[in-house]
Amino acid sequence: MARKYRLGVTRKAANAVVKALLERGIPVNGRTGFLLTTRGRKSGVDRTTPVNVIEAGGERWLVSPYGQVGWVHNLRTDPAARLWRGRRRETWEVEEADAATAGPVLRAYVRKIPVTAPFFDAKLTGPPEAFAAEAVRHPVFRLARSRA
Repeated sequence: MARKYRLGVTRKAANAVVKALLERGIPVNGRTGFLLTTRGRKSGVDRTTPVNVIEAGGERWLVSPYGQVGWVHNLRTDPAARLWRGRRRETWEVEEADAATAGPVLRAYVRKIPVTAPFFDAKLTGPPEAFAAEAVRHPVFRLARSRA
């Protein structure tokens, strides 16, 4: 049974440290760490959270390893993902992937960022279909078009 994500005191503190490093342009988790800013779906206020962007199948992807979190709902309402680290800033239109497309991306994500593995029922040694089944719980977004 996969672990449930809980945003407790320790995780909030870790996110604050990671966010501070990324704001200063210091890469975290290799080159995959970015800050994602989305517009709040109800408040309209910008929300920023650390995320990992991975490359798989020649495309760039945002994966929610912890499930249906706030930024997922925000991107579904307004599909503009503003990614940044230090002075490097990019704005992307995102498209949510279907389960068949998301499966290989989720497997690649867990392989590249193994600390997230406990939040998945699928195991790297399992069949590819197991990761496709995880797409309902772990949304995947393709960075589709860059906005200048």
